[in-house]
Amino acid sequence: MSESRTTADFWFDPLCPWAWMTSRWMLEVEKVRPVDVRWHVMSLAVLNEDKLDELPEEYREMFATTAWGPVRVAIAAQRLHGDDVLGPLYTALGTRIHNEGLGVTPEVIAAALEEVGLPAELLAYADKDTYDTELRASHQEGIDKVGQDVGTPVIAVPGPDGEQIAFFGPVVTPAPKGEAAARLWDGTLLVASTPGFYEIKRTRTAGPSFD
Repeated sequence: MSESRTTADFWFDPLCPWAWMTSRWMLEVEKVRPVDVRWHVMSLAVLNEDKLDELPEEYREMFATTAWGPVRVAIAAQRLHGDDVLGPLYTALGTRIHNEGLGVTPEVIAAALEEVGLPAELLAYADKDTYDTELRASHQEGIDKVGQDVGTPVIAVPGPDGEQIAFFGPVVTPAPKGEAAARLWDGTLLVASTPGFYEIKRTRTAGPSFD
């Protein structure tokens, strides 16, 4: 008898270090629980485009310019080459941006595309709005599940009666591995199964650890 599998939907922006931490946890979960992750793009640039004037200068510049490139390339890759390329491309981008500390540059995006066997021509979409409608739709799909006062990551998991329940987070560092990853997943399903559950939160006292 085959094991029943669970699908988790995950919305990410490659620029966000906390989404990166959570995504690495989800890859661990796939190893220790019968879970399949479906990857989706969301955009910090889209999320913040109407409130740039309220942000500190360094974030204002990031969300106005730098943040557009990786998500535009990711959504173009998905549209032109299928959903299955999104997870590997995210891993290739995130490893360079976060673990290797290279930030977002055309060279970083080009190297990530090459690693996963995608055409170098996709890099041109970093500066094009060709698939911005699809990018915004993917972003909005995730936001509609959790509301406007959150960022990335967004994760949607099975809740009561099989309906999806979505949360911002979990925000965790470093990414749990092995049985620790499994326990956090089990806890996520537990809170998702609790009617009326919305939030657990405490102040972060450590930055993301990419070890």
